[in-house]
Amino acid sequence: VFRRFLLNDGYDMIQFSVYGRILNGSDAEEKHMKRLLANLPPEGSVRVLTVTEKQYASMKLLVGMPLFQEKRVNASQIVLF
Repeated sequence: VFRRFLLNDGYDMIQFSVYGRILNGSDAEEKHMKRLLANLPPEGSVRVLTVTEKQYASMKLLVGMPLFQEKRVNASQIVLF
């Protein structure tokens, strides 16, 4: 149930049991933290780690191929709604 909540809320599975979501600023972070707290599973362990876009971009992939969601795009390809 919690996994479905994450996927429906815009999270991507980065690796097994690790999910990530890009947020725009601390207001969005606070909003999504409240949503996570409201949907926590009754058992298990959930941890939240906030990293900046620059920190995330410096992540190195050591094994495997980048996922489709990780494909680099030029700024001209980004569409904001």
